[in-house]
Amino acid sequence: MKKLRRAMEKRQDSKRFEHTLGVEYTAAALAMRYGCDVQDAQIAGLLHDCAKCLTDEKRLSICRKRRIPITAVEKKNPFLLHAKVGAYLAQKKYGIKNQDILNAIRSHTTGRRNMSTLEKIVFIADYIEPGRTHAPNLAEVRQLAFVDLDKAFLRILEDTLDYLNDTGGDIDPMTEETWNYYRGGGNHLPQ
Repeated sequence: MKKLRRAMEKRQDSKRFEHTLGVEYTAAALAMRYGCDVQDAQIAGLLHDCAKCLTDEKRLSICRKRRIPITAVEKKNPFLLHAKVGAYLAQKKYGIKNQDILNAIRSHTTGRRNMSTLEKIVFIADYIEPGRTHAPNLAEVRQLAFVDLDKAFLRILEDTLDYLNDTGGDIDPMTEETWNYYRGGGNHLPQ
């Protein structure tokens, strides 16, 4: 764990590293609350933004070379590729073999169908970590996260889509697909 922390501190600027530590801490707390492996949550939290420091060109290049699919929205907004590229780097550069950790890194921005508890934890931790100050309904979602993980997950998806619709931002199709799947009761979430 210390080795991964040091690696992220070297590669990230101080603001990004502070966010990374916040996600690690929050993911660990949520893992304890929901009976998930705490170390897996910490590792996923530490590595979730490991490709954020790369340039857009580098992220695109890695995707092309490694045949990582790129959506039209990602091509237009390559910074969105940091999750997919991050999962690749976590495996190839940092030696992570645990598929649940890799999926948590890969899906931490858009979600996906059939997410594991760890994936939801990292998704939520990225949104509610202590350094975040500008997210819709943040105080409410922070409380909800420790009461009902699934409801917090749905609320974040809903608030994200509302924000992007209101501001005219590009919406990744996977985010919409995730929202529609879980809103419809997929993976045993309440409606």
